[in-house]
Amino acid sequence: MALLLLLALVLGELASRLRLPPIVGELCAGVLAGPSVLAQLSPELSDWLLPRSAAQFHLLDAAGQIGVLLLVGLTGISMDLGLARRYGATAARVSIAGIVIPLSLGVLTGLALPDSLVPDGADRSTFVLFLGVAMGVSAIPVLAKTLMDMNLLQRDIGQLTLSAVLIDDIVGWLLLSVVSAMATTGVRAGEVALSFGYLGLVIVCAVVAYPLVGKALRLADASDRRAGGGGGTTIAVVTTLLLLSSAATQAMKLEAVFGALVAGMVIGRSPALDHAKLGPLRGVVRAVFAPLFFATAGLRMDLTALGRPKVLLVGVSVLAAAVVGKFLGAYLGARLSRLGRWEAAALGAGMNARGVIEVIIAMVGLRLGVLSPEMYTIIILVAIVTSLMAPPVLRACMARVETTPEELRRAERAHSVRLREADEVA
Repeated sequence: MALLLLLALVLGELASRLRLPPIVGELCAGVLAGPSVLAQLSPELSDWLLPRSAAQFHLLDAAGQIGVLLLVGLTGISMDLGLARRYGATAARVSIAGIVIPLSLGVLTGLALPDSLVPDGADRSTFVLFLGVAMGVSAIPVLAKTLMDMNLLQRDIGQLTLSAVLIDDIVGWLLLSVVSAMATTGVRAGEVALSFGYLGLVIVCAVVAYPLVGKALRLADASDRRAGGGGGTTIAVVTTLLLLSSAATQAMKLEAVFGALVAGMVIGRSPALDHAKLGPLRGVVRAVFAPLFFATAGLRMDLTALGRPKVLLVGVSVLAAAVVGKFLGAYLGARLSRLGRWEAAALGAGMNARGVIEVIIAMVGLRLGVLSPEMYTIIILVAIVTSLMAPPVLRACMARVETTPEELRRAERAHSVRLREADEVA
């Protein structure tokens, strides 16, 4: 774990210096240490370094699973649901088209794939739906970082893209929970209906729990003050709520990450939460748990499988379907909302970044036995390639979109706020 984390941090920093998403370097850490590179160059060293028994390897998975639950929970806490309400119908149209079209293309692609790429014992319809869900999602953390780096957060298109991806992510987690339930209980009408019933129950529980969460956070804040400051109790309470919610949804045969996301959204909306107190938790998750999770995900990739012409052809087909489906869906949704063609193209480029979310979905599919190792590798590659494509295409499109006076005023206000903060620090 120590060597894997060190390699993930080094390559993640290198990726950042090359103006690439850090997740690219962190995944590459696992690729270098896994069957794609190390096992080919030095099988003896690979056998010594990496645990061979399933029980030992599950220790890595356990650390990664806790990390991804906290990462998704913190993402839910940071979600600005007011953003989606602000852009309303336009964001909804872009998001719906941006999910339906790539999901449909993913299903059609899955139906056309050879049986050799479907794991033994996996239901074909569940496999096809899982591939569709993986194609339909976007990644709000990667997109937010990209927009921030490109100074596009103050632009209307930047705000609209974030709003659409926010809706995208929520729908994607809902679909993932249903498909995961199908994978564990089988494709039976009664079981699928029960899964939707559980989803409704989760939403009702979130509404009911909202005042209780606020009370727990106020008690934690009072405990922190008695301890002389800091946020130790708040961090412990938030972590406990995220893990309990994850355990509850997993017990319902829904995916644990869905519970973490819902709990994060409830916690984040509570006025009793002091977001600054979660800084240490965010630091540990982003610097330790998340890189370890992505390195572990890369560890399961076997790029040597792409040396087989059939697998390579499938990989290219899946990548093409993912890129075309997402871009076309977002573009058509934007044009139906009467946006210009370059604005629509910028939305398509931004929403094409899959990143973190698709990696999590691929890991879930592999763990549930829905995805074969070859399909897992292909989906991770789609996540990497689409995340790398987004910034240059977005930059080219936004160069042709004129800046409005309102956007200039918004940028000036943001610059003034940064200057005041810098003066206060000085």
